[in-house]
Amino acid sequence: MADKFDLIVIGAGSAARDAAAKASREYGARVALIERTRWGGSCPNVACRPTKAYLVAAELAYSVNELSEWMGIDCGPASVDLARVRAWKDSIRRAQESWIEVLTEAGYELVAGEATFVAARTLRVGDRELTADRILIAAGSRTAVPRVPGIDEVDWIDHITALELEEIPESLLVVGGGPVGLEFAQIFARFGSRVTIVNRDSQIAARSDTEAANELHAAFEAEGIEIVLDSAVESFAGERDTTVATLNGGREVRVARVLLASGRVPNTEELAPERAGVETDRGYIVVDDRQRTTVEGIWAAGDVAIGPQFTPAAQYQARIAVEDMFGGGARYADYSVMPTAIFTDPELGSVGRTEREARAAGHDVDAVKHPLPNLTRAQYTRMKHGLFKIVFDTGTRKVLGVHVVSRGASDIVGGLAPALQLGVTVDDLAYMHHVYPSYSEGLKAAAEKALA
Repeated sequence: MADKFDLIVIGAGSAARDAAAKASREYGARVALIERTRWGGSCPNVACRPTKAYLVAAELAYSVNELSEWMGIDCGPASVDLARVRAWKDSIRRAQESWIEVLTEAGYELVAGEATFVAARTLRVGDRELTADRILIAAGSRTAVPRVPGIDEVDWIDHITALELEEIPESLLVVGGGPVGLEFAQIFARFGSRVTIVNRDSQIAARSDTEAANELHAAFEAEGIEIVLDSAVESFAGERDTTVATLNGGREVRVARVLLASGRVPNTEELAPERAGVETDRGYIVVDDRQRTTVEGIWAAGDVAIGPQFTPAAQYQARIAVEDMFGGGARYADYSVMPTAIFTDPELGSVGRTEREARAAGHDVDAVKHPLPNLTRAQYTRMKHGLFKIVFDTGTRKVLGVHVVSRGASDIVGGLAPALQLGVTVDDLAYMHHVYPSYSEGLKAAAEKALA
């Protein structure tokens, strides 16, 4: 006989944990969490948090080597002991035993194993069946492995296994120029690898504003990172300790390691949502603006659902879903002013629309910019590439998007989300108070250029 719950959550990551907490705390729900791989999910274990730890270590090594002598500080060249960096990263990460303890103390029933739909209200995990009137699919995603001849011969790494290396590769090919590929490319370049990025698109960070992406591109090339655009790997071949990647056009790139960062795959194969009648698109769960699937009583959130693939978005979606499940909530998903960031150095932060998106939406668009190197704060660290860009409607003066390439860009755009939601104008930004010397004053400097 199946165990009955008020809510079954498939997964134990960011979306799953937020949903379970809200359902339990606000609605008194009896919740089961099903997890097949790691309690806590990807973000705190193998993605966001440990990756950012490596970025901090890489920035410190870079700053010592590039700035210390110039500033009059004698400390010798910094060298990276990757085994010790890995140990430090692991020391600030919660262990699986601790996750189990925390989630159990929260009152959830933890079910370890692979979940498979038996029917619209029933799941099987091993020999056990669970049933509920409400099910949230939050199973996450994994690295997409491109169908390239020879890929099976390559001992490739991804964002998970790269964090387990104990020796810095002499050379690294990064396949993909999105956030994950860019962050790891800079990490290993600053650790000492010779890095090449191969990207199918005509710009890195394809969803970002083009001028902002180009500034980050220039910053990478200034550090010696090679970026090959409008290109793809046509085949891989192994030669002793070297992988040979042949790009379209015939160029060969010989490297010690290959890091895959060219996409994600939803974790839905074993789950078999089609058995419950749930519609999918390329494996992703189809949802509406309240995270409802095509089957009543089943919702989806996070990477497994069609929509933005960010940890804060997953949490946001989970809360909307739970409100809809238990409270008939009126909230719906709106990503029009969602801040995002790529945590490179400089960071690339965005909120609202790009210039291209604003024009496509029918706005009469103008944009103003201010170069990062002109800021006093940036001159302390000899930053040569970066900008502050404001996209606005020429008629209403309303700000449609802000794009920042700078240290601290994530904090700047994050704080602007409410302002854009409330209809801030470019003139408002021009006349605001600011802190000097700070990175954020670049926003005001850009806005002043829009004044008549």
